[in-house]
Amino acid sequence: MAHSLADQISTILHEFDSRIHAATTLEQLETIRIHFIGRSGVVSSVMDALKQASLEEKRLYGPQVNTLKNHINEELERKKLEFITHLQAQQEKSARAFDVTARIWQPLHGTLHPYTQVIQELEDIFISMGFAVVDGPEIETAEYNFDALNIPADHPAREHHDTFWLNVPGLLLRTHTSNVQARTMRQATTFPIAVFAPGRVFRNEALDASHEFMFPQGEIMFIDKNVSLANLMAIAQSFLQKFFNKQDLKIRVRPGYFPFVEPGLEIDGQCPFCTQGCSVCKRTGWIELLGAGLIHPRVLKAGSIDPEVYSGFAMGFGIARIAMIKYGINDIRVFHSNHLPSLQKF
Repeated sequence: MAHSLADQISTILHEFDSRIHAATTLEQLETIRIHFIGRSGVVSSVMDALKQASLEEKRLYGPQVNTLKNHINEELERKKLEFITHLQAQQEKSARAFDVTARIWQPLHGTLHPYTQVIQELEDIFISMGFAVVDGPEIETAEYNFDALNIPADHPAREHHDTFWLNVPGLLLRTHTSNVQARTMRQATTFPIAVFAPGRVFRNEALDASHEFMFPQGEIMFIDKNVSLANLMAIAQSFLQKFFNKQDLKIRVRPGYFPFVEPGLEIDGQCPFCTQGCSVCKRTGWIELLGAGLIHPRVLKAGSIDPEVYSGFAMGFGIARIAMIKYGINDIRVFHSNHLPSLQKF
């Protein structure tokens, strides 16, 4: 009997160690547990046999059976914990939406569009010179876009090949920011009137490197008593010097025709990139920048201002044009191309 119990304990121990070592799943562990220490397991059979043994054999093998049972329980718990820990790690790994060992992605930093940057710079310049920033509607009436600006009914600018007319009679997409002139004059209660009006304008243009059907434009208007061309020239030169950051930049004027000013002027700026001529100024040393002049008396009257008491000047310019000159861009379509490498330069 003693020899038989000793053999059984030894056999059970070796069999258990072998099977626990080979187990790879929780299901296999449960099968091993039932086989060895379940109600009808092999250890229970040994304990039943021990009950029939002599007192001396009970004293000798009883502790060995308890040690065997404790060993089996401890190994089962250890192996179970090992499996559970491994499964949790696998679940966490599969649940992760990213690879923690991957190279860190560098986020792109957004910037303002070149038009927005230039308009904000222009607003800062004119505010520093005492001008207020105003705006007008992009959908405009013929009265404010043409009539109040002394543009006659038979002027070519009113034709469909130049202007986008809407299906509603008398409404159009404004062709210039000069539409703010009469609106601002009629709303003014004090003098001087000094405003800068940036905004989008629309013209029925064929698209090419220097023309778009929608582009930003700026309008400057100043009205007070005894305003002269000298005031216009001083403001124009100061503005261009600040915008191009060139304090010695010179300007020149040429006669020009605009229905809403009299006399009308074309203002050229000395090329900010050269002194003797370059590709930007077409080898002339000068760049056409502004259309300007003293506000026509009829425009003042349309704005409910007495031209016998007050006078003023107006200047208009293409914001896209001066942006192209400042940044050395030779194709206006770059601004609306959505081409990130080009836009990220600004």
